[in-house]
Amino acid sequence: MAALVYYLVLPLLYLISILPFWVLYRISDFLFAVVYHLIGYRKKVVMNNLRNSFPDKSEAELQGIQKRFYVFFCDLILETLKTLTVSPTTLAKRLAFKNLEVFQRYYDQEQSIIIVMGHWGNWELGGARFAIEPLHKLYVIYHPLHNKYFDRLVYYMRTRLGNGLYAMKDTLRGMVRDKAELNATAFIADQTPSRRGAHWMQFLNQDTPVFTGTGKIAHKMKYPVVYAGVRRTKRGHYEIELEDLVPNPAEVDPVEILERFNRRLEKDIKELPEIWLWTHRRWKHKRQE
Repeated sequence: MAALVYYLVLPLLYLISILPFWVLYRISDFLFAVVYHLIGYRKKVVMNNLRNSFPDKSEAELQGIQKRFYVFFCDLILETLKTLTVSPTTLAKRLAFKNLEVFQRYYDQEQSIIIVMGHWGNWELGGARFAIEPLHKLYVIYHPLHNKYFDRLVYYMRTRLGNGLYAMKDTLRGMVRDKAELNATAFIADQTPSRRGAHWMQFLNQDTPVFTGTGKIAHKMKYPVVYAGVRRTKRGHYEIELEDLVPNPAEVDPVEILERFNRRLEKDIKELPEIWLWTHRRWKHKRQE
């Protein structure tokens, strides 16, 4: 049954992917009406997250952020499908690096790096855009899907331009295996870990568990940590801003690496909250006393 659904849906996904961006955004406008007004997909989750994150904002301000988020969320879905067929030329036109010299400097030093990102902006297009630069080989950490057919499709979407993937459970093993290669490993590090072994900190006004692996691996591998924020400048266009977050990770406590990342991501979210993934149940766990 899973195979039948996959092969029925696949042609439609490719058909959508080859459409020009202006057509995609007309589809996205329709999708917004369905998702936001008709279905109300996770609206209670989104509003609860926003209220807890921004207690000083009025209800009208929160509702404005919520509505703009759903417009972006629908765009994100269609833009992600675009990665099935998007050309390097189109990526270069629609995503610009603000300060590529951060990557270039480490490349010239023949130094592998870790990239830390959040679900802010379009991280899928951001990864595809990096692939067309003649710099480090990019590996992205991902969760394999249970459905092997759609997992294969997502794998293709993320690697078709030259990037590699590490399944989350194999991250350190893969990085050690590829240590002789000049590469960059991208951690999208704002997901929700289990309470067991998580580091707890204040993030967006809430007690929040964060993954410890990023800090531990950066410290162990001695790879500089670069923050990448994929800021939307207008519909369908992004600017990738880079920051040298932890140039000397061997000299920094792993917990401090985590906290630097989360504080930097929090800054971006506060500046442009509508392009963070508010549908995610980020605070579903509570600290055990």
